[in-house]
Amino acid sequence: MTDHRIRKLVIVGGGTAGWMAAASFAHYFANNGVDITMVESSEIGTVGVGEATVPAIRDFFRSLGLDDFEVMRATQGTCKLGIEFRDWSRAGESFVHPFGVFGTPARDVAFHQYWLRLRKSGDPTPFAAYSLAIELCRQNRFTRPHPNPTSGLSVFDWAVHFDAGLFARLLRDYALERGVRRIDARVVDVNLRTDDGFIESVTLEGGTRVAGDLFIDCTGFRGLLIEGALASGYEDWSRWLPCDRAVAIPCASAGALTPYTRATARAAGWQWRIPLQHRIGNGYVYCSRHLGDDEAAAVLIANLEGERLADPNFLRFVTGHRRQFWNRNCVALGLAAGFLEPLESTGIQLIETGIEKLRRLFPDTRFDPVLAAEYNRTSRLEYERLRDFLVFHYKATSRDDAPLWRECRAMSVPEPLDHKLRLFKARGVLVRYEWETFHDPSWLALYTGFNYLPQDYDPLADCFSADELREQLCRMRENIARIAGQTPTHAEFITRHCVAPADVPLRAQRTS
Repeated sequence: MTDHRIRKLVIVGGGTAGWMAAASFAHYFANNGVDITMVESSEIGTVGVGEATVPAIRDFFRSLGLDDFEVMRATQGTCKLGIEFRDWSRAGESFVHPFGVFGTPARDVAFHQYWLRLRKSGDPTPFAAYSLAIELCRQNRFTRPHPNPTSGLSVFDWAVHFDAGLFARLLRDYALERGVRRIDARVVDVNLRTDDGFIESVTLEGGTRVAGDLFIDCTGFRGLLIEGALASGYEDWSRWLPCDRAVAIPCASAGALTPYTRATARAAGWQWRIPLQHRIGNGYVYCSRHLGDDEAAAVLIANLEGERLADPNFLRFVTGHRRQFWNRNCVALGLAAGFLEPLESTGIQLIETGIEKLRRLFPDTRFDPVLAAEYNRTSRLEYERLRDFLVFHYKATSRDDAPLWRECRAMSVPEPLDHKLRLFKARGVLVRYEWETFHDPSWLALYTGFNYLPQDYDPLADCFSADELREQLCRMRENIARIAGQTPTHAEFITRHCVAPADVPLRAQRTS
């Protein structure tokens, strides 16, 4: 009987994507007879600026048997309750997208409908006042959510910030300990089979060939296998997401250790701030039609809050994705698969879900086309849903002080997003599509943060009197204030549970 099982898995390219794939498959295929080879070149640097995550990253830690605090100690990590958006709606205004709920529903009516009703009657209390996660951010406090909360107000989640280079090194050590073979060499050619166009092997400098049954392309923007060899095509979304450049510079820590990422709108894009234990990660994501590289670096340097720790690192990108994420016997992960700018920290999330989808649809050497078709279908949906979430940040702005923002306000949006926005504008109806990463509370944070509010509220919210509603919502705010006041500061929490030991480097070595 012919054995059609995959025996040789080759990952080309290291960095976060490559070593996440290597660690995950080394874990899942332990003792299964799958030989995993990582080909990376220490001469090729990686982007290495993916330092903020969403809560799903902690599921990835658990899938490998790693503890949250173990990872944070090894990567100079800090806690993340959400993202603060400064100057996005209007200059001088800010709001937070938290990883948590707002208020509590009653009688099968969503909480935001009650808030809308009171607001229409003149109550000025902001929607953010009903989020524990936002209040913790405001006070720079953090604690892990209780596994069995006694109140819906206590429901929130959290992610981490980490040094991307140290994270890749942690996963590299994990993978190597579990039998992954690493080859430090540059790939100079990709060899295809003449009969079906599948990848047969990659040729390394010096002439060595590495053959495989299944190849994972983690070679970054260039997509050496998925595009260079297999010409999979690219879907360009720059008409909706106009930024195409970024410059990154780390700086020394200053001020309180905040438990959130910050995104500050600038004239030609936006600036990120990611607090780590040993430094702050900073970057300016901008549109090259409105700003030059030297000007962008100057703006970023002028807005650093601590001593600059490195020279500017420039990146160029086109937002979008490969038309085929899985083509023949090659699957692209990370930047090789596509890029949605880092506004909501989704880059590592897409790597994780790509790995999980491949594990679930893992082929044999016959490569049934239905598996690749399903992988490509769901990946495309996931990218489109994330695209729409990001596009709303640009479309919803009220800024008119710079050409970029005026262009964004005037642009048309993808039809699924337009449908979602029209329904919410009519009566606060929330629409959730297949493969949505961000759920109702995240959309509500954006809707209210950008003051994109419905014309009316659900009439079922009239089930309480106005006085009853005010009393109940007042109690919610009091409970949130009480819980937050009993919570340690973020710095105290880190010191108590996951401070990095002295031997963890202050700056990670680059991995390829």
